[in-house]
Amino acid sequence: MGIQDVIEGKKQWRAHLARVKALPPDYQIVYKEMQKYLFKVGPVDLPDGALLPGIVDFFEEGAAAGKGVLELIGTDVAAFCDDLIKDSRTYADLYQESLGNNSGRARE
Repeated sequence: MGIQDVIEGKKQWRAHLARVKALPPDYQIVYKEMQKYLFKVGPVDLPDGALLPGIVDFFEEGAAAGKGVLELIGTDVAAFCDDLIKDSRTYADLYQESLGNNSGRARE
């Protein structure tokens, strides 16, 4: 990864954050909680993937339609996030795989 890639990544991230800040306050709060949750348990490709921008797209559409954020996602934010990443490889999956590989070596 070159310096140009880093600079472009920062520009994209700042533009993404500007979109989040333009959302209504309740949407911003829920987005930030989702982001925290996803960074803890989320998919391996989260930083480079389309999940977070997709959530902002979804929230922008909901806000434009005049819906509250909980009308869109329900009251269990973690369950909504889990449903979004259910078919993605997570860091927990990688950890479990590494434990499986290490336990096989210990028996040898």
